Amino acid sequence: MDWLIVTVFAGVYFGMALGRWPGLAINRTGIAVIGALVLLLAGAIDGQQALASIDFATLSVLLTLMVLSSQYAASGFFDWLGNRISHLDLGPRGLLAGVIAICGALSAVMTNDVVVWAVTPILIQGVVARGLDPKPFVIAVACAANAGSAATLIGNPQNLMIAEFGQLDFVEFLVACGVPALIGLLVVYAVLIYSPMTRNALRVVSHAVPGSDVISVSLDRPMLIKALTATIAVILIFILVEERALWCLLIVAMLLLSRKLGTDQVLGRVDWHLLALFCGLFIVTGAMSGDDVIAKFFHDMLSTFGIDQPGILVGVSLVGSNTIGNVPLVMMLLSLGPDWSQSMLHGLAVFSTLSGNFLIVGSVANIIAVEQAAKAGTVISFTDYARLGVPITLISLVMALGWMTLIS
Repeated sequence: MDWLIVTVFAGVYFGMALGRWPGLAINRTGIAVIGALVLLLAGAIDGQQALASIDFATLSVLLTLMVLSSQYAASGFFDWLGNRISHLDLGPRGLLAGVIAICGALSAVMTNDVVVWAVTPILIQGVVARGLDPKPFVIAVACAANAGSAATLIGNPQNLMIAEFGQLDFVEFLVACGVPALIGLLVVYAVLIYSPMTRNALRVVSHAVPGSDVISVSLDRPMLIKALTATIAVILIFILVEERALWCLLIVAMLLLSRKLGTDQVLGRVDWHLLALFCGLFIVTGAMSGDDVIAKFFHDMLSTFGIDQPGILVGVSLVGSNTIGNVPLVMMLLSLGPDWSQSMLHGLAVFSTLSGNFLIVGSVANIIAVEQAAKAGTVISFTDYARLGVPITLISLVMALGWMTLIS
């Protein structure tokens, strides 16, 4: 069955690169699920092998962060925050800096996708009311969310996988990866400020007084306090506890115990499609790594290629993140790559995350930002994004590479 496993693996990751299979409306989640089903139905793997390959610890933590984000959304926090950001009593450059700083900080403790999804629509309304072009602000939200999420183990899905794989320490990860994440945020601001496209956009300002038309947004403070408490609890779990998954699921249980929010309201905001994508990919990559011949071939190939060298890892992360996506890339490398040291895992987390800023397709957060902008009437083309995303990514990666080389 070696040939079938390799064929399914190739077909699934080809679909990850294109986002679909030609001629079909199926998306990445459907492709991963079908790939897993083909392996099971053909007998290439059995049910026990499939279950054993699924990293339920990562899924549990990811579910916890999604439920936590749902709690924030229900409290009105995201609406309130987006409204306050867009009405800061600052000039265009100051507003841009505020957007980058806040979105970057939030993404370090929440999944970056949720931050982008929640903040983008309201921010667009605010900057348009000022007479500003919203394009650079939307791109700033996406790039800042990606860069900021690189700082912690809970900032994005690929970091969660890396954390569980290497049982990484939260504080050590923050010390190693927080610096390139902060540098990444500074690079986002610098490129946006000095880009001719953005410079011109920031000069188009109306005579409206910033902050004069702040919309009153209802904020449920008890619900917000519950969300903040849960966030602190999750961080403490990652710092102090080894069995993170079970304790994180306890947080989910506590959030479900509510007199205001029904279970359907809490779980209705969970991205079940993403969880299904993870399950499918876990099974497909697990089948590859479970075959001794295939696993040895990939292990030897990646070792010969020099994947353990930071410079090579940067290149693989940049190409892989902008073709098959950073989550599938990380899952594949962890399953089939060489023995990963702690410094290599730190590098993989930073490089794969920062590489997501390169093109629209490099990160789910980018896609969400562009789609949200389109719904609000702001069209950001592939070229519009690339003119800013490419220099942001290349500069960030060079600086991150220098930092990782210095501390390794």
